[in-house]
Amino acid sequence: VVPVHNELDNLKPLVAAIETALGSVSWELLLVDDGSTDGSDALIRELHAADPRIRGVFFGKNQGQTAAISAGIREATAPLTATMDADLQNDPSDLPAMLDALGDNDAVVGWRRKRQDNLVRRWSSRIANAIRNKLSRDSIRDTGCSLKVFRAEAIRRVPLFEGMHRFFPTLLRYHGYSVAEHPV
Repeated sequence: VVPVHNELDNLKPLVAAIETALGSVSWELLLVDDGSTDGSDALIRELHAADPRIRGVFFGKNQGQTAAISAGIREATAPLTATMDADLQNDPSDLPAMLDALGDNDAVVGWRRKRQDNLVRRWSSRIANAIRNKLSRDSIRDTGCSLKVFRAEAIRRVPLFEGMHRFFPTLLRYHGYSVAEHPV
């Protein structure tokens, strides 16, 4: 599941990287267009016409990342659901290792070893993660990393609220599900 907002230039490289990473594994890709104005929606339709494993979900206006991820999760048909951003901040080649790291857990969340952000962004993220962990009594290192893999039956049972996509691991744990972490 990939939320898309004005990512026209990234979609073809993203799809190619996912195809390469997953190889012969059975997969589907849900590109959730969150009200893009750059033609991303038309390209998603083109990609689907060329490969039916690629499907689009389309919002007429921008509804936010959590709404886009939630819509993709609802539409997904596979027993496992992975999420990542369309901006190529996360490398799809990490997906096989994430799938292996899932093991018997209900979810595995990535934590970015080498973030591609400036110093201010990295430090603000560390501070936000520390505060979130203190308040939630959780220990997830990097809630901002969008690369996550879930068992579909687990993530579908967790209520998803506006802006809560960063809290998926904590919400899963609160509902009794097991969550592992893996460096990406």
